Amino acid sequence: MKRIGLISVVLVASVIGAVVGALVTLRFADDRSSYNSIVEHQQNFPVRWTNDSGYHVPAGLNFETAARLVTPAVVHIRTVYGPGNFSLNPLELLNNPHAQSSGSGVIISDDGYIVTNYHVIEEGSSIEVIMNNNRHFYAKVIGTDPTTDLALLKIKAKNLPFVRYGNSDEINTGQWVLAIGNPFDLNSTVTAGIVSARARNIGILRDRVNNLQIESFIQTDAAVNPGNSGGALVNLKGELIGINSAIATATGGYAGYSFAIPESLVRKIMDDLLEFGQVQRGLIGVQIVDVNATLAERQNLNVVQGIYVNRVNEGSAAEKSGIMEGDVITAIDGHVANSVSELQEQVARHRPGQSIKVKFLRQTKERQVTVVLKSYDGSLTPTKKEIAKELEGAQFEKASYQQLRKLNIDGGVALVKLTNGKWKKAGVKVNFLITSIDKVPVENAEDINRIMENKSGGVLIEGVYPNREKAVYAIDW
Repeated sequence: MKRIGLISVVLVASVIGAVVGALVTLRFADDRSSYNSIVEHQQNFPVRWTNDSGYHVPAGLNFETAARLVTPAVVHIRTVYGPGNFSLNPLELLNNPHAQSSGSGVIISDDGYIVTNYHVIEEGSSIEVIMNNNRHFYAKVIGTDPTTDLALLKIKAKNLPFVRYGNSDEINTGQWVLAIGNPFDLNSTVTAGIVSARARNIGILRDRVNNLQIESFIQTDAAVNPGNSGGALVNLKGELIGINSAIATATGGYAGYSFAIPESLVRKIMDDLLEFGQVQRGLIGVQIVDVNATLAERQNLNVVQGIYVNRVNEGSAAEKSGIMEGDVITAIDGHVANSVSELQEQVARHRPGQSIKVKFLRQTKERQVTVVLKSYDGSLTPTKKEIAKELEGAQFEKASYQQLRKLNIDGGVALVKLTNGKWKKAGVKVNFLITSIDKVPVENAEDINRIMENKSGGVLIEGVYPNREKAVYAIDW
């Protein structure tokens, strides 16, 4: 009897379970057939997973506006090296592939001026610029400054997007920044990080011209890799506060820290290169080291921060102003200077002949003097880079408006006199109007000087004669 009762209980439970299961199955079967589009169902669902739900990105963490503003103005730079002779056949120069490297650049004016790193275009025979929208240009070098690792390029274009200067003096440690460039040929890559430190010297520019290198980098933890060099470091307003230049790494790839040249230097160097073709460095004329506890004890100083003057150069701006060996410089133009990097950055913003106020300690007494900066050769005036009137037996002058209009071209340089030299040897004749060199448009003799200054090996010259006959020449430069 007990066994029969147990079986009855099991049968009743099974029937109840089957009925409930069938009802649940039918319920879900009905639900599944109530709509035919998941997208439509999500849109009609009463709870909407958007910012309307109450979640908003805080203003200090919203990178979208800055990325949208800056990305179109950050370009990909491809540098081609040493095409060689190639039997001086123009077709070989046009078609033969050469060694090349890549980096980034930032458009800083609507008419085509671009800032990049010097090491991105160093010793390049041809420089290509590819924009975010795939427009393609060949760039000419307006000027370079190895001591800050900066270069100014120019492409022939108008109405371009560009990045406005910010103010690198206003950035603070912990502030969010964006790095935008082309790492590993991955165009228009945006990374975010914070400012980790300022006025960093990492010794990457040693052995530059006359030992005048300046390293006062902005250090960030934004991811930067090979190809980012020359790209933009911007604040969340989309303003340029630095040019990405280096990484600290044991492997060659990103390892946590990157370094950018501050906008304060970029702004000044670009204006120098634009106006004079070369950097105008104003110098105090001292040999200096950072003050630390060991130096303070050895020299019996009552401070452990500042810049110790080891030597004052004879005839220098410092000597004339009264700065002496043993003084400890503490500020430049009201800006605290606790390291050589900070002092160099402040002084490098000025040209020869300009004045700065230098505050320093002499023993226990604080003093301030006005220093009139001098150039490396002792001059008080800026000097413009000389333009050669003759290059390898050829003289040039800018083509007249009438010549350009007659030939229906935008610009060019006329070869007006020819003697024995490389141009004549290549077959070029007088009155040839040069329109481009290695695909870079030329508009005046200054352009030819700038372009040919960095050339070696085979150089491709394109142009037209007054009778509209087009010609291409290869010159062994």
